[in-house]
Amino acid sequence: MKAEERREKILTALREQEDAVSAAALARRMRVSRQVIVGDIALLRAHGSEIIATSRGYMLSAPALSGRYIGKIACRHSVEDTEKELFAIVGLGCEAVDVTVTHKLYGDMTGQLNISTREDAEAFVKNVKNSEERLLSELTDGVHLHTIACRDKAAFEAVRAELARLGILLPE
Repeated sequence: MKAEERREKILTALREQEDAVSAAALARRMRVSRQVIVGDIALLRAHGSEIIATSRGYMLSAPALSGRYIGKIACRHSVEDTEKELFAIVGLGCEAVDVTVTHKLYGDMTGQLNISTREDAEAFVKNVKNSEERLLSELTDGVHLHTIACRDKAAFEAVRAELARLGILLPE
Protein backbone atom coordinates (compact mmCIF):
# COMPACT_ATOMS: atom_id res chain seq x y z
CA MET A 1 0.00 0.00 0.00
CA LYS A 2 1.32 3.44 -0.92
CA ALA A 3 1.68 6.14 1.73
CA GLU A 4 -1.09 8.33 0.22
CA GLU A 5 -3.51 5.41 0.22
CA ARG A 6 -2.60 4.53 3.82
CA ARG A 7 -3.23 8.11 4.95
CA GLU A 8 -6.65 8.10 3.28
CA LYS A 9 -7.43 4.82 5.07
CA ILE A 10 -6.34 6.39 8.37
CA LEU A 11 -8.73 9.31 7.83
CA THR A 12 -11.52 6.88 6.93
CA ALA A 13 -10.86 4.85 10.08
CA LEU A 14 -10.97 8.00 12.21
CA ARG A 15 -14.23 9.14 10.56
CA GLU A 16 -15.85 5.77 11.24
CA GLN A 17 -14.90 5.68 14.94
CA GLU A 18 -16.81 7.68 17.52
CA ASP A 19 -14.06 7.13 20.10
CA ALA A 20 -10.32 7.66 19.86
CA VAL A 21 -8.24 5.10 17.95
CA SER A 22 -4.75 4.25 19.20
CA ALA A 23 -1.72 4.43 16.92
CA ALA A 24 -1.09 0.74 17.70
CA ALA A 25 -4.61 -0.22 16.50
CA LEU A 26 -4.16 1.80 13.31
CA ALA A 27 -0.74 0.21 12.78
CA ARG A 28 -2.23 -3.29 13.03
CA ARG A 29 -4.97 -2.36 10.55
CA MET A 30 -2.51 -0.87 8.08
CA ARG A 31 0.18 -3.51 8.69
CA VAL A 32 2.88 -0.96 9.47
CA SER A 33 4.72 0.11 12.60
CA ARG A 34 3.22 2.45 15.18
CA GLN A 35 5.93 4.98 14.31
CA VAL A 36 4.80 5.03 10.67
CA ILE A 37 1.28 5.90 11.87
CA VAL A 38 2.61 8.68 14.11
CA GLY A 39 4.45 10.13 11.11
CA ASP A 40 1.36 9.80 8.91
CA ILE A 41 -0.75 11.61 11.52
CA ALA A 42 1.81 14.44 11.65
CA LEU A 43 1.69 14.78 7.86
CA LEU A 44 -2.11 14.68 7.79
CA ARG A 45 -2.20 17.44 10.42
CA ALA A 46 0.35 19.49 8.46
CA HIS A 47 -1.98 19.26 5.44
CA GLY A 48 -4.97 20.55 7.40
CA SER A 49 -6.68 17.48 8.85
CA GLU A 50 -8.29 18.29 12.20
CA ILE A 51 -6.81 15.37 14.15
CA ILE A 52 -6.41 15.63 17.90
CA ALA A 53 -4.43 13.32 20.13
CA THR A 54 -5.92 12.16 23.41
CA SER A 55 -4.59 9.77 26.01
CA ARG A 56 -6.67 7.05 24.31
CA GLY A 57 -5.55 7.76 20.75
CA TYR A 58 -6.45 9.93 17.78
CA MET A 59 -9.79 11.52 16.90
CA LEU A 60 -10.82 13.69 13.96
CA SER A 61 -12.10 16.51 16.13
CA ALA A 62 -13.19 17.25 19.66
CA PRO A 63 -16.64 15.97 20.54
CA ALA A 64 -19.38 18.49 19.79
CA LEU A 65 -19.69 21.04 22.55
CA SER A 66 -22.55 23.03 21.04
CA GLY A 67 -25.62 23.28 23.17
CA ARG A 68 -23.65 22.60 26.34
CA TYR A 69 -22.53 24.97 29.07
CA ILE A 70 -18.74 25.45 28.86
CA GLY A 71 -16.80 26.71 31.85
CA LYS A 72 -13.24 26.85 33.15
CA ILE A 73 -12.07 25.77 36.58
CA ALA A 74 -8.72 26.28 38.27
CA CYS A 75 -7.49 23.34 40.32
CA ARG A 76 -4.52 22.22 42.35
CA HIS A 77 -3.91 18.69 43.53
CA SER A 78 -1.38 15.90 43.67
CA VAL A 79 -1.05 13.20 41.02
CA GLU A 80 -2.74 10.83 43.46
CA ASP A 81 -5.88 13.00 43.51
CA THR A 82 -6.32 12.97 39.72
CA GLU A 83 -8.79 10.10 39.91
CA LYS A 84 -10.82 11.87 42.62
CA GLU A 85 -10.97 15.02 40.47
CA LEU A 86 -12.03 13.22 37.28
CA PHE A 87 -14.60 11.03 39.06
CA ALA A 88 -16.16 14.16 40.57
CA ILE A 89 -16.47 15.79 37.13
CA VAL A 90 -17.91 12.81 35.25
CA GLY A 91 -19.97 11.69 38.24
CA LEU A 92 -21.97 14.89 37.93
CA GLY A 93 -22.59 14.29 34.23
CA CYS A 94 -19.95 16.65 32.89
CA GLU A 95 -16.89 16.23 30.69
CA ALA A 96 -13.26 17.21 31.30
CA VAL A 97 -12.56 18.53 27.79
CA ASP A 98 -8.95 19.57 28.29
CA VAL A 99 -6.25 20.59 30.76
CA THR A 100 -4.09 23.73 30.49
CA VAL A 101 -1.01 24.79 32.42
CA THR A 102 0.99 27.98 32.12
CA HIS A 103 4.65 27.12 31.62
CA LYS A 104 7.39 29.67 32.32
CA LEU A 105 9.08 29.11 28.94
CA TYR A 106 6.28 28.03 26.64
CA GLY A 107 3.25 29.89 27.94
CA ASP A 108 -0.07 28.03 27.91
CA MET A 109 0.17 24.33 27.14
CA THR A 110 -3.09 22.44 26.59
CA GLY A 111 -3.72 18.72 26.45
CA GLN A 112 -6.95 17.18 25.15
CA LEU A 113 -8.74 14.92 27.62
CA ASN A 114 -12.31 14.40 26.38
CA ILE A 115 -13.11 12.40 29.53
CA SER A 116 -16.87 12.07 29.92
CA THR A 117 -17.44 8.70 31.63
CA ARG A 118 -16.12 6.85 34.63
CA GLU A 119 -14.57 4.32 32.21
CA ASP A 120 -12.73 7.15 30.41
CA ALA A 121 -11.45 8.43 33.77
CA GLU A 122 -10.35 4.96 34.89
CA ALA A 123 -8.51 4.40 31.60
CA PHE A 124 -6.76 7.77 31.88
CA VAL A 125 -5.66 7.12 35.47
CA LYS A 126 -4.45 3.64 34.51
CA ASN A 127 -2.39 5.18 31.69
CA VAL A 128 -0.88 7.66 34.15
CA LYS A 129 0.06 4.88 36.57
CA ASN A 130 1.51 2.62 33.85
CA SER A 131 3.41 5.30 31.95
CA GLU A 132 6.67 7.08 32.42
CA GLU A 133 4.97 10.20 31.07
CA ARG A 134 4.03 12.93 33.51
CA LEU A 135 0.86 14.98 33.90
CA LEU A 136 1.04 18.55 32.61
CA SER A 137 0.09 19.74 36.09
CA GLU A 138 3.34 18.31 37.44
CA LEU A 139 5.12 21.13 35.59
CA THR A 140 3.25 23.70 37.69
CA ASP A 141 3.20 22.15 41.15
CA GLY A 142 -0.27 20.74 40.56
CA VAL A 143 -1.90 23.99 39.36
CA HIS A 144 -3.97 23.64 36.18
CA LEU A 145 -7.14 24.71 34.40
CA HIS A 146 -9.84 22.47 32.96
CA THR A 147 -12.42 23.26 30.34
CA ILE A 148 -15.58 21.56 31.56
CA ALA A 149 -18.63 20.86 29.35
CA CYS A 150 -21.95 20.33 31.16
CA ARG A 151 -25.63 20.13 30.25
CA ASP A 152 -26.21 23.48 31.98
CA LYS A 153 -24.69 26.04 34.34
CA ALA A 154 -26.22 24.33 37.40
CA ALA A 155 -24.28 21.14 36.64
CA PHE A 156 -21.09 23.19 36.21
CA GLU A 157 -21.67 24.89 39.57
CA ALA A 158 -22.23 21.45 41.14
CA VAL A 159 -18.80 20.37 39.83
CA ARG A 160 -17.22 23.52 41.27
CA ALA A 161 -18.86 22.88 44.65
CA GLU A 162 -17.76 19.24 44.73
CA LEU A 163 -14.17 20.07 43.78
CA ALA A 164 -14.13 22.79 46.46
CA ARG A 165 -15.43 20.25 49.01
CA LEU A 166 -12.62 17.86 47.98
CA GLY A 167 -10.01 20.63 48.41
CA ILE A 168 -9.11 20.51 44.70
CA LEU A 169 -10.63 23.77 43.42
CA LEU A 170 -8.30 26.75 43.76
CA PRO A 171 -9.98 29.34 45.98
CA GLU A 172 -10.81 32.61 44.22
